[in-house]
Amino acid sequence: MAYTLVFTEEYAKRAKRFIKRHPELSGQYVKTLALLAANPLHPSLRLHALSGAMAGLHSVSINLSYRITLEMLITEQEIIPINVGDHDAVYR
Repeated sequence: MAYTLVFTEEYAKRAKRFIKRHPELSGQYVKTLALLAANPLHPSLRLHALSGAMAGLHSVSINLSYRITLEMLITEQEIIPINVGDHDAVYR
């Protein structure tokens, strides 16, 4: 079952800034988004629910250092990326 990625204007700005700062990660970033749309439960994404101030959101890994936080609307098969960056940036 494929999911639809819904990109907000705010996320698009954050993603553009992220790729500008880390052009070497653009391939991994695109691959992560494609895998997320195809199968968000794929083990290499390391999908997990967040807690505390970020309860209700999830996170997937681009690699060991960088993450994408997301809101998952499973009932509508939609995934809305919220933020992208290193561990400290996305978990603020």
